Amino acid sequence: MFRHDILYDLIAFQAVLFLIALSNTWLMRRARRHKPPAVWPRVSLLVPARDEEANIGRCATSLLAQEYPDFEVLALDDHSTDRTPLILEELTHVDERLRVLRGRPVPDGWLGKNWACAQLAEQATGELLLFTDADTAHRPHALRGMVTALLGERADLLTGFPRQETRTAGEQLIVPFFFWIVYCFTPLALAYRMRRPAIATAVGQALLFRRAAYAAIGGHAAVRGGIVEDITLARRVVAGGYRWRMTRLTDLIACRMYDGGRAAADGLAKNLFAVFGFRVLPYLFAWGWLVLLCLKPWLDLALYAAGRPIGVPLAAVLPCIGLALALWLFVYCQLGAPLRAAVAYPVSAVVMGAVALRALWLGLRGRLVWKGRGLGRPRVRMF
Repeated sequence: MFRHDILYDLIAFQAVLFLIALSNTWLMRRARRHKPPAVWPRVSLLVPARDEEANIGRCATSLLAQEYPDFEVLALDDHSTDRTPLILEELTHVDERLRVLRGRPVPDGWLGKNWACAQLAEQATGELLLFTDADTAHRPHALRGMVTALLGERADLLTGFPRQETRTAGEQLIVPFFFWIVYCFTPLALAYRMRRPAIATAVGQALLFRRAAYAAIGGHAAVRGGIVEDITLARRVVAGGYRWRMTRLTDLIACRMYDGGRAAADGLAKNLFAVFGFRVLPYLFAWGWLVLLCLKPWLDLALYAAGRPIGVPLAAVLPCIGLALALWLFVYCQLGAPLRAAVAYPVSAVVMGAVALRALWLGLRGRLVWKGRGLGRPRVRMF
């Protein structure tokens, strides 16, 4: 007699995620298949930098090497305490298209990065604005590819998935997992059709705006205190009636977000709770369900191997695990992430579950910090 088990719900849920991933892949590839425009608009490449001496040279050099007819590079030194300003100053003697700005003091109510981006936008002269992070590196044809996609899609904001460089085991367990969530839980086909702000998302490592749309939604001044300002900006684009599109950028942009597992855990801790608007119960439910999704089939298999009853036939457990492996391998392949990390997704789930709990604890205590600056005490709600 058939007995329902949550395992069957997990199989159905994973099948839906796979359909979303397949649909997203098709839509993001389509966004890159447009013909180049007859006239290339001027683009301002904008880089906020705070204590980025290990990365800023590679980033700025890659931006200056763009095979694009009309662009400028603006980098803002956000009160760095290392050699970041010296490295930038040296590069200005090599290429006059690089302008270095000195960040002004952060006003009350602003977070440092948002204030830095607002200052960059004030000084930019381009029709298009590309905000990117100091820990990125751009292929010479990256700007052409992104502008072609933006114009071809008639979008006001183009964002997407750069390739994440992960050199340590800790990074590989944490960083790709986060982007797997974004990839699988953002149904682009539905988001584009419904135009609901809540479904919109973005990756702050690559935000290409039409300047007019950026100004119309209020720019970074409208998200001055926001921790996940990239997502909030995307939602404001949709709420303002503008067009938002995502694409795959793994062949155009690489990013080394963190230099180890501990740094990755600290970095994501400031974002995970914030993505949920600091709502405790939805946050706990979502992470509990995600960990259950990743672990239960393997726990059932271990119990079966030990001769313990599991309540479901092995013929259901094995397809559930097989579907999960196929899903993780497929998405990690699209993200350019190490496939061995995809196979280790149950371990990643345990690690990320711990990171999520730590993010909750830090948020509740108002102890979220980034780049040596406190992020303030968020407004925490139960729902």
